Amino acid sequence: MSIYNNSDTLDVAIQSILNQTYKDFEFLIIDDGSTDDTQNILDKYSNNEKIIIYSNKKNIGLTKSLNILIKKTKGQYIARQDADDESLPERLDYQVNYMKKNHSKVSTTMAFKDVRKFLNITPKLRFLIPVSLQIKINNPFIHGTLMIKKDLLEDIGLYDEQFFYSQDYKLFYDLINNKYKIAKLFKPLYILNTKNNISSLKSDEQQYFANCVRKGINP
Repeated sequence: MSIYNNSDTLDVAIQSILNQTYKDFEFLIIDDGSTDDTQNILDKYSNNEKIIIYSNKKNIGLTKSLNILIKKTKGQYIARQDADDESLPERLDYQVNYMKKNHSKVSTTMAFKDVRKFLNITPKLRFLIPVSLQIKINNPFIHGTLMIKKDLLEDIGLYDEQFFYSQDYKLFYDLINNKYKIAKLFKPLYILNTKNNISSLKSDEQQYFANCVRKGINP
């Protein structure tokens, strides 16, 4: 998990991982040069044996921050978590068991939007469209729900650091173009924040980088 000025949502995001039914994990967190109360919140977790905290001296962006964390991980699987979202308690358990049982190298799940009780129908419909078609138009996956084998991520060169935004779209696009099957789990296991998130606050930048993905050009 990479953090940049997410103090309002950070506690909930962290607790959602600590409350997972699956317990065999390390939780790597990096503060990407936050200027809000992030550090004070992280200090509360400094003695937690599952959490390892890193800090960037200045803001370098999500892409580079994630690559730093990936290189420091020890586990076989890497799971994403955004600092303004929430994972339901059985998320990691469900994804790990599915991937082991089905020999899958990468998976994503469905998500609730905004309100825990109501599942937005749009992601469900999107899951029914072949990803080989949809990936040419937009990103059919939710980045925060990603679980991927570390060796696969290393094989494709981690996140492309030329993509300051839409780095997840680039990653999924490259995976599909390299014939890797992404298991789409229909069970909603993630609560997705859609208010004042990076997609809404940086929509123009996201669109520019997404267009670069679609056109196969460097930003």
